[in-house]
Amino acid sequence: MKYTAPFWLPSGHLQTIYPAIAISKPAVQFRRERWDTPDGDFIDIDFVDGPPDQPLVVLFHGLEGSSDSHYARALMAEAQARGWSGAVPHFRGCSGEANRAPRFYHSGDAAEIDWIVRRLHARRQADGASGKFYATGVSLGGNALLRWLGESQHQAEFVDAACAVSAPLDLAQGGVSLSRGFNMIYTRMFLQTLKPKCVAKLQQFPGLFDLDALHAARDLYAFDNVVTAPLHGYSNTDDYWNRASAKHVLDDITVRTLVLNAKNDPFLPGRHLPQRASSRVVLDYPEQGGHVGFAVGGPPGRINWLPSKLIHFLEQHG
Repeated sequence: MKYTAPFWLPSGHLQTIYPAIAISKPAVQFRRERWDTPDGDFIDIDFVDGPPDQPLVVLFHGLEGSSDSHYARALMAEAQARGWSGAVPHFRGCSGEANRAPRFYHSGDAAEIDWIVRRLHARRQADGASGKFYATGVSLGGNALLRWLGESQHQAEFVDAACAVSAPLDLAQGGVSLSRGFNMIYTRMFLQTLKPKCVAKLQQFPGLFDLDALHAARDLYAFDNVVTAPLHGYSNTDDYWNRASAKHVLDDITVRTLVLNAKNDPFLPGRHLPQRASSRVVLDYPEQGGHVGFAVGGPPGRINWLPSKLIHFLEQHG
């Protein structure tokens, strides 16, 4: 399934922004569960329920995303239409309620992915479900999923197939890109929601990080230096961006996996996309698509190409 961008969306920015804000999202009937985490926190997971003999597809969302993100709704609607089950776990603090612990989430959060997918799979087994078990991730969630697949290697093979979409495979180069020119619009969008969450976190845990430095942060490098890196065991932004980048573990993945990144993605330009991976990984780098865009058709457009692409890969290789 080759992607061809609509003529009326001629740039990576338009291909990124328009599908996210202007194309109507399909309706999805979600059922929410709250799971207590081993460290005294919680996560919320939104489910689509299907027959136990049909596949389950898990989707890990992107930075400040949720089950309401356009890509999540699109994939879960497609799963629902096929009679599949679906699950969208929310990273901590992304489900509409502040989490309890002195942490958030990050691009290298393989341990969180591990706990979630193993619990989901164990429950499927306990319930006697015979359908395939698939894992997908978008943007930050895609990078974290790839980190888990690479770090776990053969221990991840209870996942039948996986897909990562628009993952920031090289976080340092992505960070540089998001700190320049028009791309600052994306950075400001992220900081508009991240900073209030951090202020609220300081009310829970006074002194957790420097409030003045938080307010002064104007890009993700500065924000990650103040908040993300120290909260999650990294010494600074450079350490975080290096150690959390999925590019380092693509050779170690043993689950059949699709890595889908457009070369005109503003978040990670095509010249920085890795060219090597294990034989189990398909590196699919279309020229167009933007960041989690991939709209098709005439105006106002549709967002059904991406879920169809992912499900086709999962069915073919799972």
